[in-house]
Amino acid sequence: MASKAPLGQRTSAGSQFLTDSFQRGLSHWNRERLVPGLGETDWRQALDRDQRMLRLEGGFIEELRADIAARAALAPTDADGFIAWFEDLKQSGDGQGDPLFAWLADQASRDELRWYLEQEAAGEAGFDDLVAMTQVKLPTRPKLELARNYWDEMGRGNVRGMHGPMLDQLVETLALQPVVENTVWESLCLANAMTAMATTRRYAWHSVGALGVIELTAPGRSADVAKGLRRIGLSERERRYFDLHAVLDVKHSADWNAEAIRPAVEEDPRRATAMAEGALIRLAAGARCFDRYRSELWG
Repeated sequence: MASKAPLGQRTSAGSQFLTDSFQRGLSHWNRERLVPGLGETDWRQALDRDQRMLRLEGGFIEELRADIAARAALAPTDADGFIAWFEDLKQSGDGQGDPLFAWLADQASRDELRWYLEQEAAGEAGFDDLVAMTQVKLPTRPKLELARNYWDEMGRGNVRGMHGPMLDQLVETLALQPVVENTVWESLCLANAMTAMATTRRYAWHSVGALGVIELTAPGRSADVAKGLRRIGLSERERRYFDLHAVLDVKHSADWNAEAIRPAVEEDPRRATAMAEGALIRLAAGARCFDRYRSELWG
């Protein structure tokens, strides 16, 4: 069963950013600043707040970059070499093969699955929005691939096929309460890192790498979660979000690597290092989540 200890009391030693208080504050700011507005706020006050938070967000991402910079520097910068290095992350990347997912598939109770999904839903940054923000001013081939990916996320124009509402339906079915206050900082950190890379143009290629590695590594985990949901009695419709990603993301990954990553590196080899950093940041954030989830769920 999930631990009854208070959430969010842990930190990563020596970091001012990998803490409960910072990640909660950054999460609230991201949610506020990305909500479509009507011009009703005091823009000067909002600008002062945003400037302060952007400096903190920048420090946060630079700390994450520093943690993985040496490994990212080893990534090849030719297209063939980089694609091979990138695709190997499916086996060698942080958090891959974590025992949490086999346990979710075969052993977790309904309440334990609910706890896991509540953490994931609260930390969900919205893949569709991240893709949309990342594609701004990208070169033609990567931009087109991100557009195709976005269109799939949007159900190809059919509301019943949109991925976001599928997850919302699962949240409603399981009566989850995915709010910042109930979420471990590691999950918030993952969403905050993805949001920072997608919304900040200096990290645009980092975001391409981070989004690409999600497509690369998500299918196996999605299949395990779908298996667990089927085991506790959810219908095909209710578990559709995870069933879909277990299959569709395999094609998404192949297309992303061929049409977004490869031409980007062929045009400018420096992008390989940035995409490697983004991918490793995302994988490290995921691994921190899995460690924390196991600790909470397995006591």
